[in-house]
Amino acid sequence: MKIYFLAIPIIIGIVIGVGLITNLDPTTDNSSVLSKENLLKGSTMLGNPNAKITIVEFGDYQCTFCYKFHDETMKKINDKYIETENVNFIYKDFPLNGGQSILASEASYCAQKQNKFWEYHNTLYDNWGGENTGWITENVLLGFARDVELNLDDFSQCLENSEFRQKVLDNEQFGREVGINATPSFLIFNDNDLYRIVGAQPFEKFEQAFQKLGNS
Repeated sequence: MKIYFLAIPIIIGIVIGVGLITNLDPTTDNSSVLSKENLLKGSTMLGNPNAKITIVEFGDYQCTFCYKFHDETMKKINDKYIETENVNFIYKDFPLNGGQSILASEASYCAQKQNKFWEYHNTLYDNWGGENTGWITENVLLGFARDVELNLDDFSQCLENSEFRQKVLDNEQFGREVGINATPSFLIFNDNDLYRIVGAQPFEKFEQAFQKLGNS
């Protein structure tokens, strides 16, 4: 099955790989939704914007396997591929665990207003306290804001006003529209091909995808 990125000025074809990676999710047939423009829209990118390969993670800050990916695999990807400018990375919210996960995602965008999205994002995962255990509270999130040296008044007002709640919900809805139903889920692509990985797969699975995409 071929799916097209509706990019301007050129149209970029994407072929969904079904033989390379295990634990693949079904791919949506809605090519107007699964587009490069939509995958990148409204997101903060880590790494070189001109890197040949992009990873989009759909994650939940309470999710056990999202934490496992962050703790075990993301650091290796960052050191070997992102910091060397061969791959860039985008995180999109998919808050399967409900209200506390939504609140944590809102907090990350309040940090983004002060240009510290990734510092806050990493702090959330570095201090992970389990799924639905009550560890995400406004006071805890304010403490994380202090840790990354945010303006606390601005951060607190942003969070209290639910300034980014709709953005988080829109990211979740977009994920559902492109066939995401579990966290973490990853879409990894270049200008021609796209692979989908589901779950906290080992570094070698991602490296296999990078190697294929780097040669395509």
